[in-house]
Amino acid sequence: PIPLKTMMSEREMDALGEGELSTCQHKCGVFAVFFAPGADDGSETVSAGDEPSIVTPTPPQGTPPRGGCASLPDSRKIASPQVFTEPEENSTKFPVAGIIAMGLQQLQHRGQESCGIVTSDDEGEFHSLKGMGLVASVCKATELDKMEGNMGIGHVRYSTAGGKGELECQPFVAHTLHGQIALAHNGELVNATELMALILQHGVGMSSMSDSEVIMQMLCAPAPPPSAEHMHGPDWQARIRAFMGRAATSYSLAFMTSDSLYAIRDPYGNRPLCLGRIPTSGGACWVVSSESCAFSAINAEFIREVRPGEIVRIDKHGIQSLEIVPRVETGTVASRAFSANRPHAKKAMSPTKSSSSSLRGSLTEPPAAFCIFEYVYFARQDSYLGGRMVHSVRRVCGRRLFEESPVECDIVSTVPESATPAAVGYAAAAGVPFEQVLNKNRYVGRSFIEPTTFLRQSAVARKFSPLVENIAGKRIVLIDDSIVRGNTMGSIVKLLRKAGATEVHVRIASPPLKFPCYMGINIPDKDELIANRMTMEEMKAHFGVDSLAYLSQEGLVASVGEGLKLDDEKDSGLCSACLTGEYPVPLEW
Repeated sequence: PIPLKTMMSEREMDALGEGELSTCQHKCGVFAVFFAPGADDGSETVSAGDEPSIVTPTPPQGTPPRGGCASLPDSRKIASPQVFTEPEENSTKFPVAGIIAMGLQQLQHRGQESCGIVTSDDEGEFHSLKGMGLVASVCKATELDKMEGNMGIGHVRYSTAGGKGELECQPFVAHTLHGQIALAHNGELVNATELMALILQHGVGMSSMSDSEVIMQMLCAPAPPPSAEHMHGPDWQARIRAFMGRAATSYSLAFMTSDSLYAIRDPYGNRPLCLGRIPTSGGACWVVSSESCAFSAINAEFIREVRPGEIVRIDKHGIQSLEIVPRVETGTVASRAFSANRPHAKKAMSPTKSSSSSLRGSLTEPPAAFCIFEYVYFARQDSYLGGRMVHSVRRVCGRRLFEESPVECDIVSTVPESATPAAVGYAAAAGVPFEQVLNKNRYVGRSFIEPTTFLRQSAVARKFSPLVENIAGKRIVLIDDSIVRGNTMGSIVKLLRKAGATEVHVRIASPPLKFPCYMGINIPDKDELIANRMTMEEMKAHFGVDSLAYLSQEGLVASVGEGLKLDDEKDSGLCSACLTGEYPVPLEW
C-alpha cells in the first residue's frame, strides 16, 4: 500500500497545489448493468436497514444460496415494467450495451462533452466504446452490437477544468495482476492533488490529469493488512474500503472487475447513486444509476438509493450490501497527515455544525453532506432524491419563495425548464396564472455546463425566443432556479421588455451562490459569481428588473426537508457550501 508520508519535497508539493499537475474535475453521470443468466429475478431487493445484508435472487441450480430480504414496497416502484426477453432460445445474450446507452441518454443533462461504455464478456475481456459528443452520436447501434458481455458500466461527462479530449473520456480501464478493471466516477476528490502526489512518488505514471484516474490507481494498490490477497486473490472490498478511508468525498462510483460490479457512494453521500432492477424472462438484471430518472426508459423498477458510505456488490450470485464505511470527524487520515507535514500550508476550513445543514437534529457523527444544488438545478425533475421527487421539492421552493417575497403581478412564468416547478408553486401560492413567456430551443445544450464563458453566452442567445402575445402589457414575475455567473438573466429581461412587458420582477428559487464548489459542480472561481461582485441593488440594475429577490437559506433547507424519506436519519445532512462557504470536510486551498 502507498504510505501516507510522501517523500516529495515541499517545493514539489507546492507545485502540485498551484496547478502544474492540477486535476481534471468531471461532474457527470454513471450507469451500470449486470445481467445474471438463469437467475430467478424474484421479488427480493437490497436491504436499506442499519446493518448491511446479503440480498440475492435465487441463484442457478447448483449454486449455494446466499440469503434474501424483504420485498420492495409498492410505493417505491416506477411502473409496471415491460419484461425483456432473450433474443434467441437457449441464448444468454442480453443487450447490456444498448441498455446502458439508453440509460446514459436519460442522464445526458449531467454531461454533454463525452460519453463511454465498457462491457465485460464471459472470458473477462473488456470491450470499450468512448468518444466526444452526445450519447446518440457516439453510441451507434452498429457499434453497440459488437460489445459483448452481460455486465457493463457507462459514463457521461462534462469537465470544469483540465483536459477536455478523448484521453479524459470515461469509463477508465486499467490492466492489473488480477485482470482488467473499469471505473466511472461522478464527483470530485477534494484531496486529489495529495493522493496524486502519493501515487507519483511511487513511480506510477498517469495517462491523464483526472481525479478519476487517481481513484483507479488507488484501487490498483494491494489491500492493506489483515487482507490475505496473496493467498486468496484480490480483496476488492478491502481495497475500496482503504481508498474510502483516504478520500472522504466526493464520489459516486460504478466499478467493474472481470466478474463483479460495485456501486460505491462516498461516506458523506455528496453525489447521488441508486439501484434498480429490470424484470427479465431469462435471468436477473440489476442496474445502477446516478439518478432514478434513467430507469423508466429501460422499464426498470427503482429499488432504493445507495446509502452514504455503502459498498454494494453485484455478481452471478446476486446483489449484496457489503458494508457502510463511516464518516470521520476531521476528514481523511491522509488529509490529517498531509496537513501535519506542511506547516506552511494554507489553513484548512474545519467542519462546523453548520457546514452541512442537518434536517433532523444533532448526530453522533458528522452529518452527511448531500449536495443541495442537485435539488435546485442539476438533477432531472422526475428523479427521486432522499425519497422525494425533485419536481416536488422545487414546487415547494416556489411556494416558500412567494411567502418570503410576494409582489403584485399579472402572470408568473419561468426560465425553462428546471425552474418550471418552482414557478408553478409560486403561481399557485400567489393565486395568479402561470404562463410560458419563453420558447426554448431544445436542441441547444444547458448553458450552465458549457465549459467556457463564450460558449455559455452564445448558447443563451440561441436558446430563447419570446412568446409575444403572452407578454405584451403584462406585469411578469419571472422565476429562475439560480443565478451563477449572471450571463443569462440580463438578455432574457431585454427580450421580455422588447416584447412589451410592463414590469419584470425576478425571483430566484435558491439563495445567492457566493462560494466555489470543490465537490462536483461547475462553480470553480469565486470571482465569477455575480452575487460576490454586486450587491442586490447592483444586480437589480444590471439585469434591468423592477425587483429582485432570492429564496432564503432557511427556506431552501425547509423545502428540501419537507417530506424527506430516508432509511437512516444519519443520512439527512445537506452540503450548502456554495451558499455559506462552510465545507463539510477540511480543504487545503
